[in-house]
Amino acid sequence: MGVPDARFLRMVDGLADVERAQARDYTSFSVHGKRFGYYWPRTSTVGLKQTLAEQIALVSERPEVFEVQFTAGGFGWVVVYLAKIDADELTELLYEAWRLSAPELLVEENPYPA
Repeated sequence: MGVPDARFLRMVDGLADVERAQARDYTSFSVHGKRFGYYWPRTSTVGLKQTLAEQIALVSERPEVFEVQFTAGGFGWVVVYLAKIDADELTELLYEAWRLSAPELLVEENPYPA
């Protein structure tokens, strides 16, 4: 279990129209100007946009893997510890974060792989 940082970054690269922005301590990810994720290499954690209900469910079910990052604009962001999550679940959560920010047509053109 656990997802290496490099694998997470390859997962991000697999999403359509992702824009990266590098800050001093983190990298942020956006699609068409809307932010959906963050990556902190120092702590091997990522922040992902989710629905409020999903944020609450993830954090309450497995606080050792997820923690509340913040809430904004009707969304709940979660911190994910890469060492404590499996690749399939992270792929699903990353796609969901991207989907919540991407334009509808782009989502239709890039459905979640079945």
